[in-house]
Amino acid sequence: LLPIFDLAPAFNKNSGFPNPLSSADHFAMIPSQPIQHAWHFCPRCGATATLTGGHPFTCTNCNYTHYFSPCTAVGALIADSKNRMLFIVRGKNPGKGKLGLPGGFVDANETAEHALLREVKEELNLNIARLQYLASFPNEYAFCGVTIPVTDLFFVAHVDSFDDMVAQEGEIHAWNFLPTDKINLDMLAFKTHEQALTAYISQPTDE
Repeated sequence: LLPIFDLAPAFNKNSGFPNPLSSADHFAMIPSQPIQHAWHFCPRCGATATLTGGHPFTCTNCNYTHYFSPCTAVGALIADSKNRMLFIVRGKNPGKGKLGLPGGFVDANETAEHALLREVKEELNLNIARLQYLASFPNEYAFCGVTIPVTDLFFVAHVDSFDDMVAQEGEIHAWNFLPTDKINLDMLAFKTHEQALTAYISQPTDE
């Protein structure tokens, strides 16, 4: 198992100077605002918005209307034979250095199920053998100074083997299996992951 420690050292061990911030880290330090407040131009005609913050956005020049509907993301709850949950340690913001469930955003023209298979394969090189829908929860994703609404869909997923598991370089810092009753909830990157764990634990067990 890859240990969860020294996730994002602030100082270079050789020079003693602070490590330079990546562009993503730089933007992560910018106060985030809801996307409707950051919408300053009409995507149809390019006119400057006379009013921002409304939902939907309506252009006063061409009458184009845009609804700020949520994006869709997926997450996988994968347990090993000891019923320990698989967590990743996020390598990027938001939530860099915190625990998360494997998953990511659903691409255009992609089903949620296919997105889950793709993301788990990309992040951990795992092949999901079967999955079952668990629950969905509303979320917010703050990145580069903009917060977008997201609907997170969670699935209970099963894999036949963890032998070939490899963390995706640059995206995943580490991974670990943790007992569901011993997880520090403050270390979770998203509230929805806590809600998904609660839903998972609350499932009726087979007698």
